[in-house]
Amino acid sequence: MHENFVIYPNYSHLAAKLQDVLHNFSKKGEYVAKGERNVIKKIQIDGTALNIKKFKTPNAFQSLVYQYIRKSKAKRSFEYASKLIDFEIKTPFPVAYLEIFSGGLKESFYVSEHVNYDFDFRELIHNPKFKKRNEILRQFTKFTFKLHENGVNFLDHSPGNTLIVEQGNNTYNFYLIDLNRMRFEQMDFNVRMRNFRRLWLSKTMIKIMAKEYATLYGKSFEETYALMYKYSREFQKKINGKKLRRRK
Repeated sequence: MHENFVIYPNYSHLAAKLQDVLHNFSKKGEYVAKGERNVIKKIQIDGTALNIKKFKTPNAFQSLVYQYIRKSKAKRSFEYASKLIDFEIKTPFPVAYLEIFSGGLKESFYVSEHVNYDFDFRELIHNPKFKKRNEILRQFTKFTFKLHENGVNFLDHSPGNTLIVEQGNNTYNFYLIDLNRMRFEQMDFNVRMRNFRRLWLSKTMIKIMAKEYATLYGKSFEETYALMYKYSREFQKKINGKKLRRRK
């Protein structure tokens, strides 16, 4: 058995205590999310609040792939977060990751700073009367445009993966989470519009966001709206079709 522990230089003073927490993960911290695949816990170390994400243990084949061919989700999360920080795109600050190998990858953890957020993007979908909703959607569109301009194709650009912090004076900060699926590439207009598809946007939301994106990109509103709408509806039909088949 061997392990790979990497910590951001700013946090090296916490290394020993953090490793102890990671090796005793089941006994430490409080649950933030307990899913079938991944578990997230919040812990305090020397007055610093951290979130630890423990990824699902891969099957025998995947564990060998993650050891020899592909980077683990924990390592990708850490590296992608570091890249976003370099682009001045907000994400909970990457602190460390740990990989434990024994005949393949057995366990992996990603550690980031805890962010006290006010709400996530889902709220804007479920509540059409959400306070300042149109303004938040416009600022979120600018945020997504900044991702695209920096060549960040966030493949999980979905409602639960953007945390929103109210700054006052009608300004909002957006933090990306769940980062392990990203591509860094030049994005043409078609790819950019397709990137909005998972956000589960209503017609009204698409109108607001398409208008903002069209202005930023220098395209007509009609063309922007048509493409954003097309990809959103195709995705929603596909997901609803899957749900229907499951019920049957």
